[in-house]
This record gives sequence, structure tokens and C-alpha cells, in this order.
Amino acid sequence: MPRPGAAERTGGRGRAELWALAEILALCGLVITQPLLDITGRSPDFFLFHDADTADILLLVAIVALGPPVLLWGAGALVGALVGALIGRFAGTGRGRGARPAAQTATVGLLLALLAVQAGKYLSGVRGWPLLALAAVAGAGGAYAYHRWRVAGQLLRVAAAGPLVFVLLFVFASPASAVVLPADRAGGVGRSAGAAHPPVVMLVLDEFPLVSLLDARGAIDARRFPHFARLAGESTWYRNATAVSGFTPYALPAMVTGRYPARPDAPHYTRYPDNLFTAFGGVYRIEAEESISQLCPPSRCPERKQPGRGGLPALLRESAALLGQLVSPRESGRRDPEESYREPTRREAGEAAAPAAPTNPRFRWGALDANQPARFADFLATLRPTARPTLHFLHLLLPHSPWNYLPSGVRYEAPPGMPNDGAGWVELAYQRHLLQVEYTDRLLGETLRRLEATGLYDRALVVLTADHGVSFTPGVQGRGIDAIRRAPGEMLWVPLFIKRPGQRSGVVDDRAWEHVDLLPTVADLAGIELPWSVDGVSAVRTRRPDGDRQFHERPGEPLRISGATFADVVSGRARPALPEPPGADLVGRPVADLPVGPPAGPVTVGNRADFAQLDQDGGRLPALVYGNVPASVPDGTLLAVAVNGRIGAVTPVLRPDPRGRRFAALLPDDSLFVPGRNRLEIFQVADGPVLRPLQG
Repeated sequence: MPRPGAAERTGGRGRAELWALAEILALCGLVITQPLLDITGRSPDFFLFHDADTADILLLVAIVALGPPVLLWGAGALVGALVGALIGRFAGTGRGRGARPAAQTATVGLLLALLAVQAGKYLSGVRGWPLLALAAVAGAGGAYAYHRWRVAGQLLRVAAAGPLVFVLLFVFASPASAVVLPADRAGGVGRSAGAAHPPVVMLVLDEFPLVSLLDARGAIDARRFPHFARLAGESTWYRNATAVSGFTPYALPAMVTGRYPARPDAPHYTRYPDNLFTAFGGVYRIEAEESISQLCPPSRCPERKQPGRGGLPALLRESAALLGQLVSPRESGRRDPEESYREPTRREAGEAAAPAAPTNPRFRWGALDANQPARFADFLATLRPTARPTLHFLHLLLPHSPWNYLPSGVRYEAPPGMPNDGAGWVELAYQRHLLQVEYTDRLLGETLRRLEATGLYDRALVVLTADHGVSFTPGVQGRGIDAIRRAPGEMLWVPLFIKRPGQRSGVVDDRAWEHVDLLPTVADLAGIELPWSVDGVSAVRTRRPDGDRQFHERPGEPLRISGATFADVVSGRARPALPEPPGADLVGRPVADLPVGPPAGPVTVGNRADFAQLDQDGGRLPALVYGNVPASVPDGTLLAVAVNGRIGAVTPVLRPDPRGRRFAALLPDDSLFVPGRNRLEIFQVADGPVLRPLQG
């Protein structure tokens, strides 16, 4: 028998609408609230990065849990009322009563279809239109069951308690609970272990494999990275240093507590009360710039908002992007909130900056200071002599992806969804990474110059390292478990330089080192006695035995890594086995010096419009050119990209990415560009070589 209308079931229109809201609330809890709160609840760094306070997070939770169901319910009620009124007007009074239940049934069917998309991606390999078709069938079947049998609606009303359960789990039981409801806990305060307490300058970089700095001989490439080479020549280079986790929220606490990751805790002072900042806080003044952590407690580091991070608007924007991927039938994985992490620039933070003299002679664009990460500028400003010994700490999300910097400091943007893995695409990702390492080298040079100018360089204990590496080995690009097993040399070995006060001669130390050794070593060199036990050892006092490395893909579950050897890393054999970029003999040559043949066909350039008008003071260039060519052009065909009559890159035609793009070329030489209109040309490279224009 057909399912009765809402009014008959509940005895009144008001009660019927409450039941309708409860049913939508239950389904939205499964489709939206639970997956969003589950992912963000396991990523407390997401909230720390976006400078979200308790009010921001609770407002986000309220919007996620209540916003969609109220909007859908309101839309259904409005549509039902309007359609019912129209039907009643033209078909007679009473004929439009079924419009509201029909709108509710359609809403239930839509939500069930979205739930089927998520379940289908999790349970099967079906994607795209086939999955969408199956989800539509599931949604229609669920809508029919809801319309036909009263028990379906009754089950949904009972399930309406689900969102409340999801919210409570998020607030009180998820790793993010430390950020939602922080409670200051006193950590161990270190004691002075001697009369000398030098200033300490500690720069922690992110996603930075040691092999990215090395030349073919296993030495630092001084031509490409002169400031890293200088630091290595005036400090102790611990070449055998390895990370203990590939996930910053686990790796960074291990570095500043001296303990291996034991639990999936938030990188927050309430979870790690014994850390570098509490230990040094009794003797040292603390100047800390953190990115995705809050390990320095408010008692040592007064909380300060980071301009440009966004707070609640950024949380809503990123949550919407995350939800879009969750319900998309095309995406196979779950969006990592870390994909949204990027250092806000001084311009984005609204900081005024006087133009700095460029140190790169090719740099002809006027926004180097404005492009500089805002927190790096704040860090530089703290580097000055003080009466009380000071710990200057910066965790900088460089050269971490997204890779958006040319070596000069000019920024460029990549289109959404561009892959970092796959033939041709991983080579491009590696090229972009290395160019961003060159920009990081530039920032290191500014740091060294600032230290020299203030007189701190010789007085200070200077530490530079990175939390973990990243793989560019084809098939395992990134930081997953497969990358750890197949490319441990890229994942584990990281730069580590420690310059003692007064040191000016470089030393290479090849002792075994794991990053839990960082805090005890720095504490010894700074004259601080740690009041808690650590898993690490101090390089000042003892030597770690050689052997397997410990790596925590999951806290408390160490992996023993023995695949790559130290010799592999320093000799460069651990670098990714990628082909050399094609067409090196063409890059930099004027088009006029080369033979040009007949047109080869059409081309679509995704960002051609960006070349129409370049602002000299904007600090951004369309340095990544991407687009499509006809399917008749074979994979591997070389394309030359020229700007204003000079070839800036040569790139192969690739298998289409998920957005259909078949080529992407990076133009690292910013001298190709001029203010105003720029001429972009794409050529197919034929034997000779002969350039055949592609038109479009």
C-alpha cells in the first residue's frame, strides 16, 4: 500500500516538517557531517595552519552539521509549497497536497545517491559516469522505498541522532580535540647546565630530501645552491641524518621532544608538554614561528594570529573543496587537508615592504619582498642581539608543495588537478621541486646575511634541517608507505647542518643520526639540561650505533628501514631515476635562428589569456604553460614553448591527465617576460630540428 502523506502520518503540518528535517539531518550526517569531521578530526594541523581558534572550529562544526540539512529542508519546503500552490490554482483545491511529500522524497533520493557515490568509491573500482549511473539507480531505489514503506522514514528519524554523535566524537575524542578544547599544561623546564647560553637560531624546512641538494659526486651543488654550500662549509654537516616520520604532525613533535611518535596526537602543547620550548623557556626568551603546530605554550609564546591564514572563511572554503571531492564520482582518493597548506606571502598578509635590492641579475620584476612568505619576514625581524639569550625558531613550509616559486622569487600558479605522478608528469613535478629548493636557498642566503649584519652569526648556535623528505621515484611519488619502501633514500635522509658559536670551518660527520637526536644535541650545545628522558642521543656526548633506521608511518608502529644505504644517498644514487629534460640544446635560442616549417595543427593553451597583460609589480608570471593537442599527435612528440621569440622550454606530449591536459611546460627564466602583452608560441619539434607552429 502506498506510503501515507506526511500530514496524515504525523497529525499536523508542523510535526510533518520536523520529521522531514530529522530525516534530512540523518542523511546529511552520513553524506556530509561524518566524513568531513572524520577527516578534519584526524588532521588537527588543518586547524592550526589556518589559525582557527575554538570559536572558529565550533562554528565550522555547527555549519557542517546543521547548514546543509536546514538548507535542503528549507528548499524542499519552499519548492513543495510553490508547486503545490500552482497545482492547486490550476487543477483545483486539494490537488497540490502531494507536492511537499514529493519534494521530500526527491531530496532523500538525492542524498542517497551521494551516499552511494561515496560507498561505491570505497567498495569498488568504478568511477566516472558508470558510478554516477549506479548511484542514480541506488538513489531512485531508495527514494521509492522511502515513498512506499513507512519504516524507511522511521529508521531515518532514529538515525537523526547520528550527527550529534559525530560532533561529540569530533569535539571530545578526535585528535583535533586538543585544538578545540585546549588546556595549558606545564611542561618540564630545563635547567642551566653551564654558564654559556648562546643565541639559538633554528630553521626547520619541510618536505626536503637531502638528495635534492647533491650533485653527481654526492656533494652539495654549490652552483645551484650556493647558500646551502656556504652553510655546509662553515658548520657540521650530519650527512647521515634521517627523519622518523613522513608526516609533519608526527615528525616535528619527535624532533622537539626527543621521543619517537607513540600516539596519533595533535602537534599541540597539550599533547606534548615536554618539548624544546618548555625546556628552553626557563633560561631563554622564545621567538617561535610555527606553521602547522602549536607546540610552544601560551605561557612561553603569546598566541598571535598569522595574517593571510583565513580563520573561519578558509576553513569553510577548504571544507567545501574536501566535500566536493568526497561526492565526486571521478576522484578515487580522499583529499588530504595538507594539500591546502601554503605559506601566505607578505602581500597576502597585507604587510608593507620596502623593495629589496634583487640579488639575481635576471630578476626584473618588482615584488620580491611582497612574494616572500610573511612568517619568514617576521622571523628575520627577530634576528637581533638581545640581553637575554633567545631561541629563534621557524618552521617554514618550503620547499614543500605546492611548488609555486621560481628561483628569483617570482610566483606562478599551477592549474587545479595537475598530477605529480605518471610518465612526464613526475619529471615536471621534480623540476618544479628543484626550482623551489633554489628559492629556499635564496631565503637561506637572506637569513645568513641578516645574521652577519646583526653580529649574531658568530655568536649563535645555528641549526638548519627538515622534518622529512619526499619521493619522486616514478610510481611512488609522494610520501606513502610504498614510497618509504621503494625510495627510502628520498624519504628518510634530510639536510642537517649545525654551526656552533664561532665555527667557520666545515666538518662532515657521518655518524648515524635519527631526528629524535635533535633536541638532546641542541640542548647540550645550548647548555640546557633536559628534565625528562628521551629516545634520542646527544651527538655531543655519545654516538648512535649504526644499523636500521626507525620510521613511523603510524605512531607506535615503527618500521625498520634498511633498503637504502648512506653511501647510496651521499653518492647521489638515491636520487629518482628520471630521464634528462628533452631539448636542452633548444632552450634559450631565438626562434628566428631556427628553421620554421608549415603549421602542424591546432593547440589549446589553458592559460593563454594570462599572457595578454603582465603587471611588472604583480610579482607573478604565467611560467607554467599547459594545455591540449589533438589525439592524433603521438605521446612523446616534443613541443617547444617560446615567449617573445625565445624558446623557454621543451616538453613532450603526455598521456592525458584527469582534466584532459596533454602537455605542461615550466619556463624558469623570468627574463623571457616583459611588462604588458607577451607573445606565446607553441611549436611541434620535427627532425632537423624544425619548428612547426601549432595554432590556437
